[in-house]
Formats: sequence, C-alpha cells, structure tokens
Amino acid sequence: MKGETRKIQFTGNSSYIVSLPKPWVEEMGIRQGDQVVITRNDSSSMRVSLPGGRAEGAGGEEVIVRIEKRDTSSSVVRKIISLYLQGYATIHVTRGDAAFVAAQRAAIKDAVRRSLVGAEIISDSSRGITIQILVNTLALSVDGAFKRMLNLSKSMTADAIAAVAANDADLAKEVVNADDEVDRFGFYIIRQLKLAVGDDAVLGELGIGNARNCLDYRLVVKSIERSGDHAVAIARDVLEFDRAIAASPAAKLKAMAEYASSVLDDACLALFTQDYALAEKTVGTSGLARLEKSVLESSRQGRAADDYRLRRIAVDLRRIAEYASDIAEIVLNMNIEKTTSRAPRAGQ
Repeated sequence: MKGETRKIQFTGNSSYIVSLPKPWVEEMGIRQGDQVVITRNDSSSMRVSLPGGRAEGAGGEEVIVRIEKRDTSSSVVRKIISLYLQGYATIHVTRGDAAFVAAQRAAIKDAVRRSLVGAEIISDSSRGITIQILVNTLALSVDGAFKRMLNLSKSMTADAIAAVAANDADLAKEVVNADDEVDRFGFYIIRQLKLAVGDDAVLGELGIGNARNCLDYRLVVKSIERSGDHAVAIARDVLEFDRAIAASPAAKLKAMAEYASSVLDDACLALFTQDYALAEKTVGTSGLARLEKSVLESSRQGRAADDYRLRRIAVDLRRIAEYASDIAEIVLNMNIEKTTSRAPRAGQ
C-alpha cells in the first residue's frame, strides 16, 4: 500500500497528534473511540496496529491441500511442512473421492509425530486427515527452542565422536535419529518467525525486538541444523566401516569436537545475550587449525581406509566450527549499532 504524508501537530502541553487516512480507517473497521497500538520499530519507523490483530496468512487460518495418487510420500510431507511453516493453524489433507495410498497415510502420521511441534491429528479417515496446530507463542519461546536445538546438536557431536572411538553402532543410530528432533525445533522456530514478520503482537511475545532480526534468526536456525547434519555424517561413518579408530587419533578427534562445540556454545550465548564483544571473540576458528593439523598428521600413519575416515571426520568437525563462526557474525550484524553513535543532522 502506498504511503501518505501527514503533518505532525502539537496539542496541549505535551502531546503530538497525527491524522489517519479516512479510507484506511474505514477499511479496517476502526471507529471513533477505538484504541490502537503504536509500536516503535526502530529509529526511523513506527507502526499503528489494532490490539490483538493478526496479519493475513498468519496462524488461526485453515487450509486444504489435495493429494494425488501419484504424489510420493516425501512430496506429501514437504507440502505439509510448508503449510506448517506458513503459520496455518488447521491443515486439511484430502484425496477427494479416492482413498489415501497406505504409504501416504503413514508418511503424514509420521511427519506430524516426528517433525511438527504442537501438531496433532484430530480427524482421520480413508479420504482425509485433519492436522491441528495447538501450540502458541507462549508455550515454547524462540530462545527456548534455540537452546533445545543447540543442546541436541552439541550432544550429537559428542556422541558421534564417542561412537567412532568405541565402534558403537547403537550410539551412532541414536545420533542419526536425533537429527529429526533438531529439525523439529527448527521448523517450529521458522513458523514463529514467519508469524512475527506480519504481526507485531507475535513479534513482542517472541522478544525478537524488530522484524529485521527475523531473517537473522532464520540464518541461525540453518547453521544449527547444518551442525547437526555434520554430526550425523560422523555417526554414519561408524555404520559404514564398523571398525573402531585407534585410541590416539580418536583422542585428537575428541579434542577437535570439544573445541567446535565450545565455539558453537559461545556463539549462541552471544546470540541469547546480544553480546557484541563475546560474538567478536568467537568469530574465526584460529584454534581449530592446530587441532585439525594434529588429526591430519595421525591420518598419515595408518591404513588408507582409516586415513580417509580421519580426514572426512575432521572436515565435518571443521564445518561445525565454521557454522558457529557464521552465527557469531550474525550476532555482530544484529548488534553493530550498539558500537556506533548517530551523526547529527545537517543544520544541528
């Protein structure tokens, strides 16, 4: 909608007033005496909104998605996850006049159970399944979901290295399965961020500060998800080779993993506390080079297959540390204004 210019007027001894365009007021159903919420978004913009209002396309709406017989299970799941991320509160999945293929029905139920926080199936028939999203913004904060993702990712990395050292296939499988839980919280955070972008009330509940930060938080989610993916890659090494790595190189891998996890921990702490100084200390992975070099030197002393494994695992651990550094850079960008002062306007 095109903006309109209005003049600020001074009334009484302490108040400034501004008029609202009549067509806008009528279209939104505002009447004389109604209250509106004025929110300061940043240093140069403000928003006028209705109390408790919710933007179009946000939670509370229903949507119907039709599934065809030719749709694969993965295609069906992608559609449902996409609608969940868009913020719909009720998702009706239907096959019209036909019945679901067994694999499609199983995929839908599995996705709701394993991938979507707060989702429940409230109606289930051969031709339709209704999914209700019951969670609200107060049930699980974005910070709380971030912390769950972080702790899971760190635990996955530690367990993956332990599985490599002990050739523990059961522990490796647990790491692989835990990746679904990381993705689950990631989907939840993205859903909440999408709602917050178009709704000041949700933005306030999430404590994000302003809509600009939503993209930054989205990038953080992706970095933590990728860290978990690399832990899974390490765990799959155990399932692929079914042989323990020697004690000395395994200890070096453990030291490298602990360093990568500590960097990730510090980067996320800087995010939670919005600490520019801590983020600046965390950017870069200078301490990692020495640890990685030690691992690579070990890889030149064993069998070819073991050398390959060590190099591959070292790359995965380095990527985890690099994703942590990416998060720290995001925190720097979010808080750079704390280190600056506003220049005076011309004529002042």
